[in-house]
Amino acid sequence: MTVGIFPAAVESQPARRKGLRRAVFFALAGVAAFAVLASLGAAPAAAQARGGSGTSGLMAAPKMDPNQKMLVTADEMEYDYQKDTVAAVGNVQIYYDGSTLEANRVVFDRKANMLVAEGNVRMKQKDGKIVTADNLQLTQDFKEGFVASLRLDTPEKTHFTAARADRQQGNVTVFQNGTYTACEPCKDDPSKPPLWQVRAKKIIHNEDQQMVYYQDATVEFFGFPVAWFPYMSSPDPTVKRKTGFLMPEFLSSSQLGYGVGTPFFWNIAPDRDMTITPTYLTQQGLLMQGEWRQRLINGSYTIRAAGIIQQDKDAFLNVYSNGVVEPLPGYRDERGAVQSSGAFAINQFWTIGWDATLVSDRTFLRDYNLVPLSKTEQVSTAYLTGQGDRSYFDLRGLYFLGLSVTDDQDRLPIVGTLNYNKVFDKALWGGESGVKVNLTTLSRDQADFIGTSAATSAVGAIGVPTGACTLANPNARECLLRGAPGDYTRLSAELYWRKTVTDSIGQMWTPFVSARVDVASVNVSPLPLSYSYGPIFPGQNPLQSGSEDLIRAMPAVGLDYRYPFISAESWGTQTIEPRAQIIIRPNETAIGEFPNEDAQSLVFDDTNLFEISKYSGWDRVEGGGRANVGLTYTAAIHGAGLFTAVIGQSYSLFGKNSYAYGDMANTGLESGLETGASDYIARFSYSPTKNLELTTRFRFDDANFSMQRFELQGRAEVDRLQVSAIYGRYEAQPLLGFYERREGILTNGSYKLTDNWSVKGAVRYNIGQDAFDYTLLGLSYIDDCFTLAFNYITDYTLNGPNAPPDTKVTVRIGLRTLGEGGFSTSFGGD
Repeated sequence: MTVGIFPAAVESQPARRKGLRRAVFFALAGVAAFAVLASLGAAPAAAQARGGSGTSGLMAAPKMDPNQKMLVTADEMEYDYQKDTVAAVGNVQIYYDGSTLEANRVVFDRKANMLVAEGNVRMKQKDGKIVTADNLQLTQDFKEGFVASLRLDTPEKTHFTAARADRQQGNVTVFQNGTYTACEPCKDDPSKPPLWQVRAKKIIHNEDQQMVYYQDATVEFFGFPVAWFPYMSSPDPTVKRKTGFLMPEFLSSSQLGYGVGTPFFWNIAPDRDMTITPTYLTQQGLLMQGEWRQRLINGSYTIRAAGIIQQDKDAFLNVYSNGVVEPLPGYRDERGAVQSSGAFAINQFWTIGWDATLVSDRTFLRDYNLVPLSKTEQVSTAYLTGQGDRSYFDLRGLYFLGLSVTDDQDRLPIVGTLNYNKVFDKALWGGESGVKVNLTTLSRDQADFIGTSAATSAVGAIGVPTGACTLANPNARECLLRGAPGDYTRLSAELYWRKTVTDSIGQMWTPFVSARVDVASVNVSPLPLSYSYGPIFPGQNPLQSGSEDLIRAMPAVGLDYRYPFISAESWGTQTIEPRAQIIIRPNETAIGEFPNEDAQSLVFDDTNLFEISKYSGWDRVEGGGRANVGLTYTAAIHGAGLFTAVIGQSYSLFGKNSYAYGDMANTGLESGLETGASDYIARFSYSPTKNLELTTRFRFDDANFSMQRFELQGRAEVDRLQVSAIYGRYEAQPLLGFYERREGILTNGSYKLTDNWSVKGAVRYNIGQDAFDYTLLGLSYIDDCFTLAFNYITDYTLNGPNAPPDTKVTVRIGLRTLGEGGFSTSFGGD
């Protein structure tokens, strides 16, 4: 073996000395080889709209250090003085500046000024690019040359092959009869065609433009052609953002017809870009969409817009079986939407942001597939948040936009809220103390009613609102008021203190004190008739129309007691913990006079048994003396998992039981808390392993032990299977608007068929109506270079009773580095 070390740059002199010839040869061979190596790089990609910008091209030449030494090894050296050539033969290896050239034979022809590497040529550049070829030939200045039987592997795991690669003008490389793919070769049989590849007569890479052009190109899957393009282009994969067309999107709908959208991405600058998508629809015409994105030093924002002048607005007419014709919200000529979102850091503590939507009508976004099918509302918000070590501040405005055909925008509120929580650094007697503040201001144009029986149901025989629960109808006395019309502002503040003390025998005592004040200004729109809002029950103060200023105070003092007993056995560890809580406070005042907007969700179970106030919001507050008691049992069994049981009950000790007095929404009534002794609640859960869990919750009537509420839910992960299910049965609560028993099952799961293929599904079955009202079926494939997703969704609940279901089918295909496209079709719900 011959080994040599030479300077990286050596002048070529006419002298015939053996050492000088060797130095000249290897210097030129090394530099030339690595110039080509740098020129052969990654694979093409579709115009990119994500990530940072790249600067190195697919074939960019490396920056060589001329002062670096070059190490050359070979089995033997051959000198031909007549032909003026020098050859390294056998296991040739050249190491230079972190890069490597390997070949069976390397020849430098000084007369032709050409460098030739032959046989199993392999070049690895220091940036990771790898070129394999049968032959490599370059001129001395490295600007022109060719590589025969080329294979190029890049650090991005993309691959080129070509019968010949020619380099021209120093910045253009032409791959003759080439292929490109981002798929890894089959490990068992590398000669098999990849999952997909692009085969072209010519693949041209222009370094200055950072573009790859394909001529006479065919897209193949598993070696079979599926699409042909006379011409196509894409940025080279080292470029993360490049102006150009993205993959097209296809769609169809019974109301829109067939359509195709071709997004165009405009890389304006490193910090901003824009995507414009014209979509032609055979039934409705041209839908234009645009998205602007910009990132600033302290945040980013986006603006999205879409609009269309409809050619067939009659497609948005509902014709019922009885001949009744109902115009849907989309029955108009011009439709559109503008959306924007952004977030900016003011400093390390404060953030300001927004997410806003403005639409021409409430169903535009769903009709044109601009939001998921299951989305029934769009919430616009602007906010200011602050986060300290022991404090949190949140100020935001909210605008609710209903997206379904049954929504009445005048019944939805505009809301502003401020929330502030602070835990004081120092507390009395070593406990924890803090303050909570909430400010809510709300405005609504019309009352939002809900019926309490079938007679006052808001849906008639043809599936449209009957007006049974309206201000002008005496039946409004039998309706619940979900939202009061007019203006409402409330300021609430609460101070609290608590401390936990553990005595010598393990008993845990937690005394607590709190004081809360609510101040409100209520301006309820007047009624056209002399009726009160909502149903009237003995002792209830109905919400009255007109203006009123209100104040409410609620001091409280209490004690929480727990005594855990722990027993270690041979089979495991068990814990029994009795718990009792007593709260002393005055009666709740002004019940029903404060509009109840944020405290209507009340579900009595183990999660809120020991809450000082079990209401979900600030508009109601629990009053009167109360005791909460419960028992928790836990068993950790060796090799058999964890079992937990909780049972409990709540008692109204003295004063007015807040839950026995309904407000405009009757919150508290039929909750299980409205009697002196509440319903019994229980939870049992068992988890034999971390991948399997079963939980059940009960609420039993305290008088006859009849089951009022029951839930059973489970979760399992077994090998490739993941599944979860929940069964619920809830007895009728007519005073809350649920005048029939509700019972149903919701299941969802996924199964990984192979390492790449998986299926998923979800079903919601309404037992009371003996019908499936939601189904989802999905099939997906994911590997290193290709993604496929198929989804079939049917939802019967979005358009109201007696309306056809909404059904949507989507297919998305992604080719790594080239982009992704899809097809969607919607039908039903017309």
